[in-house]
Amino acid sequence: METDRNSAEKRDASRSGEQKEAGAAEVSSRDCAEKAEEKAAAKEKAEKSAERSGGAESREKGAAPEEKGAAAAAAAAGILEEEEEKEAAQKAAAGGKKDPKDVRIAELEDKLKRSLAEFENFRKRTEREKSQMFDLGARSVLEKILPTIDNFERSLASAPDTEEAKSYVEGMQMVYKQLLKNLEDAGVTAMDAKGKPFDPNFHNAVMHVEDDSLGENVVAEELQKGYLYKDAVLRHSMVKVAN
Repeated sequence: METDRNSAEKRDASRSGEQKEAGAAEVSSRDCAEKAEEKAAAKEKAEKSAERSGGAESREKGAAPEEKGAAAAAAAAGILEEEEEKEAAQKAAAGGKKDPKDVRIAELEDKLKRSLAEFENFRKRTEREKSQMFDLGARSVLEKILPTIDNFERSLASAPDTEEAKSYVEGMQMVYKQLLKNLEDAGVTAMDAKGKPFDPNFHNAVMHVEDDSLGENVVAEELQKGYLYKDAVLRHSMVKVAN
C-alpha cells in the first residue's frame, strides 16, 4: 500500500514538472514571436520613411529644372515685348504719327504756358488798377488844395509894400513856397501858358482880345494857373486868347 502511494506521488510530481516545462516553453515562444513582430514593424517603418525621403528629393530635383525653365521663358517674353514696343515706336515715327505720351506732354506744356501768361496779365492789370485808384484819390485831394494856392497868390499880389507888413508878407511867402514844394514832391507841376499857342487840351479860353503884337490864337494872359499831375492835366489854365 505504501509502495503504491509513493508511486502515485512520483507520477504526480513528474506530471507537474512536465506542465511547468511546457508553460515555460510556451512563454518563451510567445516572447520570441512578439520580438520578431516588433523587429518586422520597425523595419517596415524605416523602409517607408526612406521611400518618403527619396520621393521628396526626387520631386525637388525635378522641380528645380521646371522653375528655371519658367524663369527663362518669362525673360524671353519680356525681351520680345520690349522689341515689339521699339518696333511700334519706330513705325509710328516713320509714319508721321506722334507718340500719345508726347502729345499729352505738349498739351500740358501749352496749358502751363497759358496759365502763366494769364497770371502775368492778371498781376499787371491789378497793379495798373491799384495805381489808377491811388492816382484818382490823390487827384481828388490835390484839386481841393489848388484854391488855397490861388488865395496865397492873390494875397501876395495885393499885399502892401510897407515896413509894417514886410515881415507878414515874408511869412506868407515862406508858407507859399513850402506848399508848392510839397506839391512838386507829390508830382504836381504848374503850367506856363502865357505867350504859347492855344491848346484846348491844356487851356480853357474865357476871353478873346485883338493884339497885333501877338500871333493868331496865342495866349495873351493867364487868368488862373493850370497844373499837371504826372503829365496829366489836373486843372486847365484859364486864359485870354489873342486874335
